[in-house]
Amino acid sequence: MSNDITFSIIKPDALGSGNAGSIISRINKAGFRIAALKMLHMTRAQAESFYEVHRERSFYPELVEFMSSGPALVMVLRHPDAVEEFRRLIGATDPVRALPGTIRADFGTNVRMNAVHGSDSPENALREASFFFSAIEIF
Repeated sequence: MSNDITFSIIKPDALGSGNAGSIISRINKAGFRIAALKMLHMTRAQAESFYEVHRERSFYPELVEFMSSGPALVMVLRHPDAVEEFRRLIGATDPVRALPGTIRADFGTNVRMNAVHGSDSPENALREASFFFSAIEIF
C-alpha cells in the first residue's frame, strides 16, 4: 500500500464560490504534487455509490444531494505520508472546529459544505482514486 497517495475533492460549495484556485494554491504550497485532476458533475447515482460507506448514517441523503448539486474537482495527490499530511492541511470536518489557517476553517461553511474531502486512510485513498481515475490517468 502506498503512503504517498491521497485523494481529494474540492466540493461544489468551494468551486461555486470561486475558491478552487486558492485551495489548489495552498495544496501546492504545502508540498503536494497533483498526480491527477479533473472537473466533473457527479450524478446522483455516482454520489450514492462513492459515499456508499455512509448509507446507513442520517446525513447520507443530504450528502448525496449536495455532492451531486454542482461541479467538483477530483484529485489524486502525492506527498510523503499523504493521507495524514493532507488531513492536517484541511482541518477538522466541522469548519468551526478546524484549526485556524486550515482549508476547512478558511473556506468551509458547515459540516456538509466544508470545501474539501480528504481520504481517511491509505486504503480508502486508493479506493476513492480508482473510483474516478484509471491507472493511466494518474501520474
